[in-house]
Amino acid sequence: MNLQPILGNFALILFVLMVITGIIWCLDTFYLAKQRRRAADAALREYDTRNAKLVADGIKVDHNGNRAAIEQAHLRQPTWIEYSGSFFPVIALVFILRSFLWEPFKIPSSSMVPTLLVGDFILVNKYTYGIRLPIVNKKIIQINNPQRGDVMVFKYPKDMNQDYIKRVIGVPGDKITYEDKRLTVNGKPVEYTALDDYLDDQHPIYHKQFVEKLPSPGGLTQHRILNTADKRNIDLGSVDNFPLRENCEYTYEKFTCVVPEGQYFMMGDNRDNSADSRYWGFVPDRNIVGKAFVVWMNFSNPKRVGGIQ
Repeated sequence: MNLQPILGNFALILFVLMVITGIIWCLDTFYLAKQRRRAADAALREYDTRNAKLVADGIKVDHNGNRAAIEQAHLRQPTWIEYSGSFFPVIALVFILRSFLWEPFKIPSSSMVPTLLVGDFILVNKYTYGIRLPIVNKKIIQINNPQRGDVMVFKYPKDMNQDYIKRVIGVPGDKITYEDKRLTVNGKPVEYTALDDYLDDQHPIYHKQFVEKLPSPGGLTQHRILNTADKRNIDLGSVDNFPLRENCEYTYEKFTCVVPEGQYFMMGDNRDNSADSRYWGFVPDRNIVGKAFVVWMNFSNPKRVGGIQ
C-alpha cells in the first residue's frame, strides 16, 4: 500500500521553512530590533530637542500623541519580518511533533482491509521504535523493536520517497512459511478462526475472513485478515529479484523465508490483494517510520475512529 502523508512528503520543506523563518526571527530579535530601538531613541531625542526649543520660544506643543506615533513608526517590524516571526514557532512545533512524536497519514488503498479502510486518517507513533533524525531517518536512540502483529509504516525499499503500511509478520531470525493461505512461524502453525465472509464496499466481492493469532512476546496478537478463494498463494511472475532473496524459497504452493538480521517481513491483511514482502522483499530497520496506533478520522465513516489492532 502506497501511503502518502496528509500534506505529502514534506519533511524537508518543513525543515527548510523552519530554518529560514528561524534565522529571520533570530536576526530580528538579536540585531534588527535593537537597531530599530536605537533609531527610535534617536528620533525621540531629536523630537524632544525640537519641542524644547519651541516651548522656549513660547509655542505650545503636544508632547504625547506625536511622540508615541514617532516611536511606534520606528519600532514597527517590516511585514516580511513580522510574518516570519509569527510563522516560525508554528512551523517549528509542527516539525518537532511530526518528526519525533506523531505523523498523520491517509490510507489510499485496500491492502490492509479490514484493519484499515481507504480514506482512514491514521496517526503513527514516531518514537516507539527509537528516536530518529528527521529527513535522513537515522536512529540515534534505541527504544523498542517491532514485534509480530505490529502495524508499521516504513519507507518502501524500492522507492524511499514512498511510505508503505503493512503488518509485521516476521522479525529477525524468524522462519516464515505461507502455504494454503496459512502462516507458519518458526515451525509452529498460526491459529485461525473463521468469521462471516467480508463484503468489500469498493468491489461487490465477498472475501473469506479469519481472525489470525500471531505469536508475539506478549502472547498472541489477534487481528482480522481476508483471503480470496480463487487466487493462488502467490503470483510467482510478480516476485522481484530483491536483495537477500536467497533467504527465500518459492513454489506455486508455498514460500518460505528466513528473515535476515536487521530486516522485517511484512504482509498486508488483505492477503490476496497486497504487494508486500512476498514480492519485493524484506524491510530494513533503517526504513522504519513508526507504528500506526489510531484511526482519528474517516470522513465517509466517522465510526471508524479508534485504536488499530
